[in-house]
Amino acid sequence: MWSLFRIGWINLKRDRVVQALTFLLPVMFFSIFALMFGNQRSVTSRVRVGLVDEDQSDYSRRLASALSAEGGLHVQTTTKTDGTGDTLTRQSGEALVRQGTVPVTIVLPKGLGDHSHVFSTDAAAPKVQLLADVSDPVAPQMVMGLLEKVSFTAMPEALAAEGIGMFERYGGPLTPAQQHSVDTWLSQTQSGVSSPANSSRGAAVGLATEVVNVMQPGKGDGATVAFYAAGIGVMFLLFSCSGAGGALLEEEEAGTLGRLISSPLGMTGVLAGKWLFLTGVGVAQTVIMFTWASLMFHLTLAGHLQGFAIMTVATAAAASAFGILLATMSRSRQQLSGISTIVILAMSAVGGSMFPRFLMSDTMQKIGLVTFNAWALDGFQKVFWRQEPLSHLWPQVLVLSTLAAVFFAAARMFARRWESQ
Repeated sequence: MWSLFRIGWINLKRDRVVQALTFLLPVMFFSIFALMFGNQRSVTSRVRVGLVDEDQSDYSRRLASALSAEGGLHVQTTTKTDGTGDTLTRQSGEALVRQGTVPVTIVLPKGLGDHSHVFSTDAAAPKVQLLADVSDPVAPQMVMGLLEKVSFTAMPEALAAEGIGMFERYGGPLTPAQQHSVDTWLSQTQSGVSSPANSSRGAAVGLATEVVNVMQPGKGDGATVAFYAAGIGVMFLLFSCSGAGGALLEEEEAGTLGRLISSPLGMTGVLAGKWLFLTGVGVAQTVIMFTWASLMFHLTLAGHLQGFAIMTVATAAAASAFGILLATMSRSRQQLSGISTIVILAMSAVGGSMFPRFLMSDTMQKIGLVTFNAWALDGFQKVFWRQEPLSHLWPQVLVLSTLAAVFFAAARMFARRWESQ
């Protein structure tokens, strides 16, 4: 038994990949998810929002000032994030949401100051609108809660006066009808928004608010389907490309790689042929994934074929080059399997394939941009959710194309060891 233990220890000590899978990968994943979830307050502590004041009354200005001073919000009142540019209007505020600059724009409508009573039950009071991108389910809820909070603190003297007035009118305990009104408000406050598309909440106390889905009205589930189709598709595309790239290692062991290298193709030609084949397989894999999402989960694919084709080819090309790079870096199939598992899972966790990047902290979102996954997912989201024109895909296509070239060049460099054999 001692000899078996000693042999196992020697094998573990010699195999760096197994050591990494056994000890490094769990710690790395724990660290990544601890950064995401370990401090929930820091993750959602500041939501960037646009603010449009159409009322321009004393009440709306004080409400806007209270929102700007709220620690949970980063309020933008102009078209530029640095505070310059024109004052936001309803149209420009909606454009910020569509572009993904902010998840929510708050619109304080005309006439709001005429119905500023905190305990008002006036059904004709205008509703504060939250123009929202409902693919981020957290931001509208958080903004609604903070908006209701500041509605009480924006004008404390009015709140005190109304409270005294109510005490003088009622002069005692609440009647059953009055208690029912309070209970109704409490249940509405706790339930929040009932629908991810266009929804509203009227309150017996505080501001009446309405969430408006400005991205795809009535289609609140489109973002979720598009996100998971892209996220899972990209992650498994990386796995399949790295696994298929391992054919180079098998050909080396069988002795056929040397004959291919000595042919007119040369090493560069062999790698290029492998890359083209893997790119074709990756395109087919992505098409099947999104076609299934379209047939079974009602993802609108037919209306986005051009953007889908561009992002699919760019993503598959970069993933294929990445798979070949991992294969040329590895000495055996087992080593390739271990390295690809560690690298791809880490990239998928940080890059957004496992957890939406918009729910991460600003720091984690910036870190995610160093991964392949983040750029691919952002491109697919532009196509299927934001419905942006094809010209807006150039940052993602440029980065993915550059990554494909860099990965291929690095693979060619590592493949020199086969030419010297």
